Amino acid sequence: MALAAGFIATMAGGPTQAADACDVLTARVIRTTGASLAGRAGTGAVFRAADAERMSLACRAPRRIVLGSLAREPDRRFFALIGAAAHALTGARAEEVEGLALNLHQDSLLTGMPREGIAGRAALRCETGPRADGLAGSLTVCLVTSVEPLRRRAGLFVNRPAG
Repeated sequence: MALAAGFIATMAGGPTQAADACDVLTARVIRTTGASLAGRAGTGAVFRAADAERMSLACRAPRRIVLGSLAREPDRRFFALIGAAAHALTGARAEEVEGLALNLHQDSLLTGMPREGIAGRAALRCETGPRADGLAGSLTVCLVTSVEPLRRRAGLFVNRPAG
């Protein structure tokens, strides 16, 4: 009976399809960023990257990549890695995301608050300072997620003036 349930789940695009999609995304992150795979479990992956102390991917919706640095003011290469990771995850232009990450980081340093922004299809949240969560050692943390474009319904409000 359990075998039949597993077969049905596989045929319906269950866990196997999700794992395959995460494998594809993990490979894309590795190719784009130059990071190496440190471990893979379920719907996520952890990477080793020369320019970040932490780099992890969550494949469940919303898909996201978290990058962390022990430095309060990381080297410029950390922000380039954020751009490359965002490109792998969302297809956004790496240079545009890198610039946004630098600006959000500086704003967070000045205000002491997390800052958010969007570059293309990438949403970015960066924060600085001590943390009390699972990223406690990281003084700079940036989270990259995908922004889905708004869809218009066909024929809705066609030839109608605004207002």
